[in-house]
Amino acid sequence: MDRIHSGRISPPSPRPPSASQSYSIIETAKANGLNPFQYLKYLFEHLPNADIQRHPEHLDDVLPWNETIQQNCK
Repeated sequence: MDRIHSGRISPPSPRPPSASQSYSIIETAKANGLNPFQYLKYLFEHLPNADIQRHPEHLDDVLPWNETIQQNCK
């Protein structure tokens, strides 16, 4: 998608993940021994409250190999 208008680059608009992105998340969950439904539920519950812009290191907390994720999403 072209985000250049009048010589300026506009910020990307928030939009839902594409089917391929969803598939990738689900397959990564499976590859790490997680229940995909539980993992997606965890992401949808925790990511909206995460301040990723100011604290990108918080992404580590929701990766499928994270110990907390492993305990909560089996």
